[in-house]
Amino acid sequence: MYRAIAIILSLLAAVALAFGAQFQNDSVEKNVDKEKDEKRGVGLRHILELLRNPRWLGGMSFLVLGALCQIAALTMAPLIVVQPIGALALVITALLNARSTKTPITKATWIAIALCSGGIATFVSLATGIAQDQSELSDANLYVILGTLALLLVVLGAVFLVQRQRMSALTFILGAGLLYGLLATLVKSVIQRIQQSHFEWLTITCLVAALLAMALGGWFVQNAYASGPPDLVIAGLTVIDPMVAVTIGIIVLGEASSASPLISFVFAASGAVAVIGVWLLSRVHPELKAQR
Repeated sequence: MYRAIAIILSLLAAVALAFGAQFQNDSVEKNVDKEKDEKRGVGLRHILELLRNPRWLGGMSFLVLGALCQIAALTMAPLIVVQPIGALALVITALLNARSTKTPITKATWIAIALCSGGIATFVSLATGIAQDQSELSDANLYVILGTLALLLVVLGAVFLVQRQRMSALTFILGAGLLYGLLATLVKSVIQRIQQSHFEWLTITCLVAALLAMALGGWFVQNAYASGPPDLVIAGLTVIDPMVAVTIGIIVLGEASSASPLISFVFAASGAVAVIGVWLLSRVHPELKAQR
């Protein structure tokens, strides 16, 4: 019963994510000066201007609603069931963006979207049957998650310093997806620790780390909106985010300990298909092809 409610909440979160992404993408595109090649650098000035933009704030309201639905879902079901369902947002965003920009969705774009959605749908169907909450989330588990976040921050910082002027939409999307995947894991970890009555300094550290991942991931997303179409951004987030979350859920949190070698292979294969779909979408999307 609780798992069914969690899936419904995740579906609602996906719808909210799609509308929030479209509203914010429209606002960011109008806010940056692409003639001056500002599309690759949404800085503090742009963020302050966006905070006064009603449409951008409306998009943020949708995103907050989606986040609340997702957090509620995480209290009722394992991470590897809840997180991949956001892939539904990709199809909704593609339709919204096509209507907003009056850009027809090409056959190649639909194929890329199908690969993304199909790969993630396979994840959900498998995860629903085998997922289980770990009975006890240890301090060692949290150290691994926090260490992974620290390593990711170092890598992203190095990439930003080296390629600041050459970062593409796909690079921003990759960074945001990795951060949001860890964010989902941290939120799930905090929820599970509270349920275990272990709200102490390490749990608080995870909560602070989650806020950091959310803020930095949000900055990456805004830059991604300015660099590419919203459906590409959502494609990356709904594939990379759950890939990271599911991987940690399986390896660290033990949420798929009952999976057979065959199931594990299908997990990996479906993930590869979804990633290929994101890469293909970044190559064939009509808006990006027009910019080349």
